Amino acid sequence: MIRPFRIEIPQTGLDDLRDRLARTRFADEIPGVDQGVPVERVKRLVTRWRDGFDWRAVEARLNSHPQFTTEIDGQNIHFLHVRSADPDALPLILTHGWPGSVVEYLDAVEPLSRHFHLVIPSLPGYGFSGPVTEPGWDNRRIARAWAELMARLGHTRYGAVGNDAGSMIAPEIGRVDPEHCVGVHVTQVFSFPSGDPAEFAGLSEEDQRGLAVLDWFWKEKGAFNVLQSQQPQTLAHALTDSPSGLVGWLAQLFDEDLDDDFVLANAAVHWLTGTAASAIRLYWENARAERPSGPTTVPLALAMGEGDFISIRAFAERDHAAIVSWKTLPAPARGHYTAHTATDALTSDVRDFFHGLSRRGPS
Repeated sequence: MIRPFRIEIPQTGLDDLRDRLARTRFADEIPGVDQGVPVERVKRLVTRWRDGFDWRAVEARLNSHPQFTTEIDGQNIHFLHVRSADPDALPLILTHGWPGSVVEYLDAVEPLSRHFHLVIPSLPGYGFSGPVTEPGWDNRRIARAWAELMARLGHTRYGAVGNDAGSMIAPEIGRVDPEHCVGVHVTQVFSFPSGDPAEFAGLSEEDQRGLAVLDWFWKEKGAFNVLQSQQPQTLAHALTDSPSGLVGWLAQLFDEDLDDDFVLANAAVHWLTGTAASAIRLYWENARAERPSGPTTVPLALAMGEGDFISIRAFAERDHAAIVSWKTLPAPARGHYTAHTATDALTSDVRDFFHGLSRRGPS
């Protein structure tokens, strides 16, 4: 059963949030030493969240789009379902990641819905799809749930789009449902060295530079991945009790040049739904999941933002047999959240990729 849904956060929840923010006890820090998200940024975000950020405006913006919930594989799933004016438009399912939410794609709804029907679900355990009630919700299980969601909506031919965790889940949709998923568009390809020294022999200088950046990232900023994949419950207590602690933790992976209200809108979804703990369990699940066997076979396109995760094509071709487009979005498209920061560039690439795969067909 598919049920209409509307977001209505009780005012008591907003009042409690504001009270907690007002009573924040900020951390100390050693001046001039980079040991993580600085106190100044957390103070700025907390002040804005308490005194200037308008959740009701975000809520109204989400509610301006048709929203629904349905139960799949025992889990409540929330999603936006925005139909194009063109009844024959190809449906797309768009998947966000952590620390994001469906808010990631709000700016992309209007330009994409000119050409496609859109399904934008909250990941299991995230926001209005949370919390998860049992273990096992890894990328593969989510991909199977998304395939079921599209079938339940009557979309027998569709494309998959993803960012961050969505860039891992979207290719899995193509793996589990190749009869119906016609193509996959992602902003990162998370293919890493397998451990075979021979893989490094043919790498270009550009690839070597990319590997150096990845090596730096995991050594200097990979703590979130280690903790969330090993001890998510230990962190969960702090994230669930303190909105200031939550926004401080999330801010490590929200680029510093993002607008504060975008960061806070995503943080607010985690906080107001009580799913900050549930969301980070995805890392624990994926660390224990069985690795896919063999490459994906549906057409795949990559559109990277400058300065974001650097994908290495030699490794990607090992994991994906049908890469048909590989590019960095043109300047000034930068960063990890290009659906928000470079909406025109990203949505144009999505449009061109799927229109290039096939002109109209039943959906």
